[in-house]
Amino acid sequence: MNPAPSVIVFTVLSGLGFGFLACLSAGLLPVAGWPAFFVWGLGYALAVGGLSASTFHLGNPQRALLAFTQWRTSWLSREAWGAVAALCALAPVALGDWLGFAVPVVWRMVAALVALVAVVCTSMIYAQIRAVPRWSHWTTPLLYLAFALAGGALMALQGPVAGVLLLALGIVQVVTFRVGDAQFGLRGATLASATGLGRIGTPSVFEQPHTGGNYLMREMIFTVARRHAVRLRVIAVVCAALIPAALAFTGSAAAQIAGVAIYLLGAFAARWLFFAEAEHVVGLYYGKR
Repeated sequence: MNPAPSVIVFTVLSGLGFGFLACLSAGLLPVAGWPAFFVWGLGYALAVGGLSASTFHLGNPQRALLAFTQWRTSWLSREAWGAVAALCALAPVALGDWLGFAVPVVWRMVAALVALVAVVCTSMIYAQIRAVPRWSHWTTPLLYLAFALAGGALMALQGPVAGVLLLALGIVQVVTFRVGDAQFGLRGATLASATGLGRIGTPSVFEQPHTGGNYLMREMIFTVARRHAVRLRVIAVVCAALIPAALAFTGSAAAQIAGVAIYLLGAFAARWLFFAEAEHVVGLYYGKR
């Protein structure tokens, strides 16, 4: 699929932001006073900034509030409610750290869990699309959660713990690449099934369905060269997992802060591939697979 920059920014920054906020709520990075104000502000800026970026790929951004009305059937709507619930649940914890009043541990843990639930809801927007076999798999929510936890722990300066989570992220990413490559073939979708003509023979494309481009061809059919995909996969794993993990294991705060910048480079590469390598079954109708 054609990777929309706004969606890439949305999923990377909001995931990192909620992962970091979950770590703060769990007390993994003890802060108080004005340092707490700025640290929590950074987490909120990432989460809210990412969520705001999601509106830029909408035809009518002013209608984004309508997403809240479809929570019974839409994971996009559930993600919107989950994000709002997380930001509201985390607010007392942030104020407590800043102003110096105690917040019950149970509330802190619940708020952290709600933040991670918001990340899972974001992943389910894509995992529930059966027309994109690469996404429609349990590895999709696992991958989003791994990015949030590993990135959040790195930002929270968790040293060896962050290093272990980053290595786990690298493994999950490699597995996701391998599993995703096989999903389209395993789904069994063909030109015959796409056109419904399989009962009378084996169809082939004689002429394109349209003489010009259209929305489906522009947005749903996107091809990334194999050599570029391999290069970007290496960048994604090395920059999002391996180098930040090595820096995290040093235990140095400065090294981990530098690791966050490298992590973001890898995360953006991985998320671009997440969309660019996703094949929509509509491509079969156009003979584009």
